[in-house]
This record gives sequence, structure tokens and C-alpha cells, in this order.
Amino acid sequence: MFEFHTNKSHYFEMQRRISQEYVLPLLQKHIKKDAPWRVLEVGCAEAGVLKAFVDEGHYGVGIELSPSRSELARSFLKDHIDAGRASILNHDIYEVDPKDLASEGFDAIILKDVIEHIPHQERMVPRLAEFLAPGGKIFFGFPPWMMPFGGHQQIGRTHMVSKFPWVHLLPPPLYRGWVKLAGEPKVVRDELENVRSTQITIERFERIVRDNKLEISEQILWMFNPIYALKFGIAARKQFKLFGAIPFVRNFVSTAAYYVIGDPHQLSPKPQTPLHAAVAE
Repeated sequence: MFEFHTNKSHYFEMQRRISQEYVLPLLQKHIKKDAPWRVLEVGCAEAGVLKAFVDEGHYGVGIELSPSRSELARSFLKDHIDAGRASILNHDIYEVDPKDLASEGFDAIILKDVIEHIPHQERMVPRLAEFLAPGGKIFFGFPPWMMPFGGHQQIGRTHMVSKFPWVHLLPPPLYRGWVKLAGEPKVVRDELENVRSTQITIERFERIVRDNKLEISEQILWMFNPIYALKFGIAARKQFKLFGAIPFVRNFVSTAAYYVIGDPHQLSPKPQTPLHAAVAE
């Protein structure tokens, strides 16, 4: 397992930087609103991604299932929370009423490295659209399942699992046997199995978006994921257009997929109104 997976402060800062340098500028191209945005991050973990948006002057709400990670997020964003500009909620997104968070919805919703962990993505994507404000956008960033480490095997604690690209594409019994033979603890085996059960490809993601009558505002496929610059010293590089245009094949050679999604049936943005009081904990 790499050091940045266990050093939460380090990983928080990595996520903040990638959000500031890539996610925020991407959304600024598509959200046409002069006033501060209302931003929702789903599966925020320690809220490094959200921090970049709140630092920019926007209002942020992070939702996280893990109580321990929620507490870390609150400590990292303490100054913003005390100033009433941010809130971290330890909730399930399916159990939250959108109107309880922001009466007119959110201008930006962010899921970075989250959708591949969520079961029933066909249910999640339209659920997120319920939280959108008119003119709002949803950002998704995820590793396609078939990319070299799409099974998140890099979280493994042994070289036999963490260093082998595409090993997660073995037939399930062989892969489980490989991981067990390597001596991975049960907590790692369970997480790897969870990612396998929720695997998502570029084509499947786009089909879910289309089936829910949402619109892809922009797609970026990365040959080298932007965060690799901070993790491994490998500069970010977009996928070659030729490879990015070939269905199925592009999943094997793209280490990250970025999408900006909108609802074409929504009206133009409304004048800014404050977030619901629940935001200011």
C-alpha cells in the first residue's frame, strides 16, 4: 500500500490541489453564474476536493458515510465551517431530502473517485440530478474498470496484488485466489470485491446518462490521471483522440475519465439565495 493511502493529511492536500488545478477550472467553463456557487460533494472523505471550492469563495456541503472520515473532514475544514461557509454531513445520500440542504438546489455536484464504489449506479445518477439547481452541473471523475489498476488493487498491502496491472480482470475465482494467495487481509479483500461488484466502464456510464435524459457537457479521458503527478511524478496527459474514440479499447488505456453532466430540461440559473441553515453547523 502506498504511503499516501494511509497519510490522511497528505492525501487531503493532494485532492485539494487536483481539485484546484483541474476540477474547479473544468466546472468554471460550464457554470455561468457570477455569484458564489452552492457546491455538494458526495462521498467527500476528508473533503480535500471540496476545500478547493470553498477556498475560492463558494459554499460547500460534503456528504460522507464514514463517521471517522467525516470527523477528519470537519477538522480539515474547521475554519470554513466556523465561518458558515461549509458543512460536513455523515449521511447516506439516498436518505437526504435535497430541499433540506439547498432550497433551490446545488450549482455544482462533485463525485471524484466515488461512482466506482457505489452499487446500482443506475439509481445514483438520476438521484443526483434531483439535487441540481437550474443550470447546475455534476462532475464525475472515475477510473474505468478495465484500466491497468481499475480494480483498485493498488490498495493491496503486498506487491503481488498492488504492483500487477490488469490482474483484476482475471476470472473472479482466479482473482480471488490470487489475492488470497498473496496474503491480503480480509479488509483489503472485501474492498477489492466491492469494487469488482460495482465496476463501471466508459460505455456503461454514458449509457446511464443517456437513459436518464441527462446531457454530457464535456468528456475528458486521461492517459495519465492528473493525480499521478503528485503520486508518482508522472505528468498529466490526455488520451490520444484515436484511442479515446474506440469503444471498449479506450477503457484499457485511459486511467481516468472526467465528465461534466447537466440536465438540458432545467431552466437558466436563478438569482443567488443563501444555503439552508443546515449548511452552517
